[in-house]
Amino acid sequence: MSTDIVRLNITLPKEVAESLNRMTKPRKRSRFISAAIVERIERRQKEKLEKDLEEGYRATRQETLAISKEFETADMEGWDEY
Repeated sequence: MSTDIVRLNITLPKEVAESLNRMTKPRKRSRFISAAIVERIERRQKEKLEKDLEEGYRATRQETLAISKEFETADMEGWDEY
């Protein structure tokens, strides 16, 4: 994270501001808000990555199955029959 600081003027619902004030000390609110935003950004990035990976796996599913089928005989070599 960068050490550059940017001052923002934000608007919050009254209930959110009251909860924030109860949970943090006056000089610690910015750090709390920053940590919460970073957590939310990371969660969204992770969700997007998971969605992209799922789409990629779905897109290559048939190709992967075909390759697996092609090498099935070689994969089974040396295994005892059951």
